[in-house]
Amino acid sequence: MISIDLTLKYTPIPISVQRKESEAAEALYQEIITAMRSPSPIVLELTCEKQTEKKVAVMSDQISGVIVSQKDGAAATGRAPGFFSAAES
Repeated sequence: MISIDLTLKYTPIPISVQRKESEAAEALYQEIITAMRSPSPIVLELTCEKQTEKKVAVMSDQISGVIVSQKDGAAATGRAPGFFSAAES
C-alpha cells in the first residue's frame, strides 16, 4: 500500500489517501503537482483505495506539500515518512 500525504497550509495534520499500485500513486502525485502549479485554484477530489468509503476534497492553493511513501512491511512503523530516529541501535 502506498500512501499519499497532503500537508495543508495552517493545518498541522496531513490528509492521507492510499493507492495499491505504485503507478496509480505516481499518477495521483502528478495530478496533485499539476493542480498546485495551476495559476487558478481548483478543487481536487481524492478517494482512498484502502478505505473505499473515504473521500476528501481540497483546494489546490491550500496544499503546501505532498509526500508519497510505502506503507507496508517494515515501513509501517508509525513514524512520519522521511524521518528516522538516530537513537536506534
